[in-house]
Amino acid sequence: MKADVRRRRWHDDEGVHLDVRGLPPPEPMVMIMAAIDAGVDGDAIVVHHERDPVFLYPELSERGWVATRVDGEPGEVRLKLVRAG
Repeated sequence: MKADVRRRRWHDDEGVHLDVRGLPPPEPMVMIMAAIDAGVDGDAIVVHHERDPVFLYPELSERGWVATRVDGEPGEVRLKLVRAG
C-alpha cells in the first residue's frame, strides 16, 4: 500500500475514515467506491471531503448505502456512510 493511501485511510471508534480532500476528480469517488465494494464489516465509512459530492449519492443508493452529513472541521464536508436498513 502506498504511503499516501495509508495517510488518507485510518480506523477509529467512528469507523473507517477516508480523507479525499485535495484529490483531483475522479479519485475521491474511486477511493470511496473501492472502500464500499471491498466491504467494511459493519463499520461506517467517514468521508472527509472539501465539497458536497453530489454524484456520490446515487452511487451509494444503488449499492444500498446512505450518507449523513456530520460535524467536521471548518471548510470540510464530512459524511458518515452506512449500509441502509
